[in-house]
Amino acid sequence: MGLRPLACLFRLPTAVIYGSLSLFVSILHNVFLLYYVDTFVSVYKIDKLSFWIGETVFLIWNSLNDPLFGWLSDRVFLSTQQPGAEISSPEVVLKRLRALSHNGPLFAISFLAFWVAWAHPGVQFLLCLCMYDSFLTMVDLHHNALLADLAVSARDRTSLNFYCSLFSAIGSLSVFLSYTVWNKEDFFSFRIFCVALALCSIVGFTLSTQLLRQRFGADGKAKWDQESTLKQLYIEKHSVPQEKRITLAEYLQQLKRHRNFLWFVCMNLVQVFHCHFNSNFFPLFLEHLLSDQISVSTGSFLLGVSYIAPHLNNLYFLSLCRRCGVYAVVRGLFFLKLALSVVMLLAGPDQVYLLCIFIASNRVFTEGTCKLLNLVVTDLVDEDLVLNRRKQAASALLFGMVALVTKPGQTFAPLIGTWLLCAYTGYDIFQRTPLGNVVSAPPKLEPAAALEPTLRQGCFYLLVFVPIACALLQLLTWSQFSLHGKRLQMVKAQRQGLTQGEAPEVKMI
Repeated sequence: MGLRPLACLFRLPTAVIYGSLSLFVSILHNVFLLYYVDTFVSVYKIDKLSFWIGETVFLIWNSLNDPLFGWLSDRVFLSTQQPGAEISSPEVVLKRLRALSHNGPLFAISFLAFWVAWAHPGVQFLLCLCMYDSFLTMVDLHHNALLADLAVSARDRTSLNFYCSLFSAIGSLSVFLSYTVWNKEDFFSFRIFCVALALCSIVGFTLSTQLLRQRFGADGKAKWDQESTLKQLYIEKHSVPQEKRITLAEYLQQLKRHRNFLWFVCMNLVQVFHCHFNSNFFPLFLEHLLSDQISVSTGSFLLGVSYIAPHLNNLYFLSLCRRCGVYAVVRGLFFLKLALSVVMLLAGPDQVYLLCIFIASNRVFTEGTCKLLNLVVTDLVDEDLVLNRRKQAASALLFGMVALVTKPGQTFAPLIGTWLLCAYTGYDIFQRTPLGNVVSAPPKLEPAAALEPTLRQGCFYLLVFVPIACALLQLLTWSQFSLHGKRLQMVKAQRQGLTQGEAPEVKMI
């Protein structure tokens, strides 16, 4: 009887096991985003200088570690011929799974370091942020890279992404549960809750990666043994010249010539900016636009729904991607963003129900678009492999280079948002609320009677004009992106031909 659940686990589809890895990340990361600033500001009493030093160092490290870890992981795949033995597709997948099996539990342990005071608040803040982000980056890079390595066809990749969105939505429930134990005065219950989440994540990462490693190890070994024997017989008679590995400078030159990559990162920079703008200012918009119109529980409900709805909404978007293609769906979402913003601008700030729907839907659709863009990056991985005739796709490295260019949008969002608000209304959030924490704390819906009318008007204009500007810029850059339709089909056909001709294909879905 005890072996029956274990047997069921072994029979799970690969796509389900792959998607479950998103669950073990999201149950921790959503809680981290919601509470880490409030913990150091309200519980550990970090001073303002230490806070900004920590955030500045974190922002620099956050941008640099993606391409750094991607280069260390995938630099061996860049040359068209590798010195010595060639690397098979199953070996690439197993390499990424080994990295996930090591970094996943370490990521969970680094999450726990936030919730116990073990050093000076400034020192702990800096070390915890950098350590947490390092392991999170390693997990994200290899998990996203597997999306490109496990499947080539758009249908298979959308299936993988479907389960990622489903499990991410389940993981977002940790945000709702955290409200029941969050207490700044008595931190014990919250710490126990975080330990329980971390243990679930460690067990989940260990079990999922072990299942996938056994599956790919057993499936790939027999196929590759046969091919390696034939290659060994061939190489004994014909020595193949070894090509030198590509340097980082040469790889960057290749990226500069990759036109679709350049247009994509321009569009994605705006998308990352808009996503983090919504996250940063969502509580502020609730407080100053709706505080005298809705209850505190309604505001908290909107905040909680904004975390889980994008994942559920993405399930529908992925079904559209199967029928219409990712390019058309993303373009449609940009037009929808523009149309909703114009309607809200014409309606004005006094339409309470429309304002509630717009604030929530703006965040939901924007986050949903962000989650679809991983599929576009996997297509860019295919095109990079075909254009440069690589032995293996440098998936993690390309994801890292995309992050290098787009992550500054995380920094620009609060800076530009607060500057615009201050320039128009004279309102400085850093003077009214210590350290301006509008990101992690639940919205405080105080009566707005005493607030100046210009502040409410300024928040409204910020709410509608930022999406309008972002949508126009994105429609302009996205119209230049050509990796869709017949060109995308041609690239995928060429990659599948290279894969079948050079190494055994990995297709487990």
